[in-house]
Amino acid sequence: MAKFKSDFLNVLDQRGFIHQVSDPEGLDALAAKGPISGYVGYDATATSIHIGNLITVTMLYWLQETGHKAISLMGGGTSMVGDPSFRDDQRQLLTVEQIQTNIDSIQRVYSNILRYDGSNPAIMVNNADWLLKLNYVEFLRDVGRYFSVNRMLSFDSVKLRLDREQSLSFLEFNYMIMQGYDFVELNRRYGTVLQMGGSDQWGNIINGVDLSHRMGRPQLYALTTPLLTTASGQKMGKTASGAVWLNGDLFSPYDFWQYFRNTEDADVGKFLKIFTRLPLDEIARLEALGGAEINDAKKVLATEITTIVHGREAAEQSAVTAKALFESGATLGTLPTVLMPIGEWTEGRSSGAIAVASGLVNSGSEARRKIGEGALRINDLVVTDPNKILLYAHDLYQDTGAFKVQLGKKKTVLVKPV
Repeated sequence: MAKFKSDFLNVLDQRGFIHQVSDPEGLDALAAKGPISGYVGYDATATSIHIGNLITVTMLYWLQETGHKAISLMGGGTSMVGDPSFRDDQRQLLTVEQIQTNIDSIQRVYSNILRYDGSNPAIMVNNADWLLKLNYVEFLRDVGRYFSVNRMLSFDSVKLRLDREQSLSFLEFNYMIMQGYDFVELNRRYGTVLQMGGSDQWGNIINGVDLSHRMGRPQLYALTTPLLTTASGQKMGKTASGAVWLNGDLFSPYDFWQYFRNTEDADVGKFLKIFTRLPLDEIARLEALGGAEINDAKKVLATEITTIVHGREAAEQSAVTAKALFESGATLGTLPTVLMPIGEWTEGRSSGAIAVASGLVNSGSEARRKIGEGALRINDLVVTDPNKILLYAHDLYQDTGAFKVQLGKKKTVLVKPV
């Protein structure tokens, strides 16, 4: 039975997106009455967003799909300060040129997920358009006077930093004021009434809701999604080698596919609801699969989400590569590639050093342990001695000019000297 009157909130509720809503009845009534405008903000602190951000981008997708106006806000201005939320130290300050490079790179991912043309197009805006033009004294007088320092200090994102006795600079303290002002400015420009984000952004979003109220402007609404964890309690989106980025140059489509193929059994249904666009009845069927058949559901999950982020061709090629590797023998052509300087091969390299350089293990001690377990293969041969010296041309050369390093059954890369 539907919990809400509006299609938008029903979709989010049924798919597990909703953690907190500032005024669920008011937002539901407004969304049921007609199209609303909502946004999610993204700071451009890297050349890509990661899998955690995909959750909020997907909320924008469902906002657009249910007939509302979706806005992706790029933090060209706020990225110059950096969000201090739940951080122990200040972010590295970026130049205007670095921020713009990051924005250009991130935009390519968004265009795969949201429609920026055709009927009811999403729009992308940059808060640098208004933040960089502000007169500081006028901003303090017109906006800053509505913020309570006492209340700002009560937010968990700030309290955690202060409780750990880590310095919170005045620069960072201004971040939540800037984000709150973004919400008011988007309402002024586009009639935006909803800001969405992760649960860690609740305090920053509520600042915007309160600011609009104190300035005598329209009622605004906040909606956050829960922190996504796996069934084993791990935070979603981290691997041994780092974050699961959405840009293919930082995290290959094959690795992305494989990440979701390795989903824990208990998480399959949850991830299908959140990350794919499959109908709920089809998700229920896949979630109910038992035994070895659950692997078929994982392949569907991996292919569907990789299609959304990287395109159908990349998703299907990743599935073919995985099948060839793990079901029909090994293939080299489409594996993720690790580049190493050819100069490092003058005297050869040990098997353990090759394992570390491949990125499949993090240290020499881990390499020795994995080799002792018989878990490491080079060119399909089990490695037994971490100190054995291998020469590139004599011991490792393949027709592709690279060689294969495999850890366990599911992690394989090509190593290519350059």
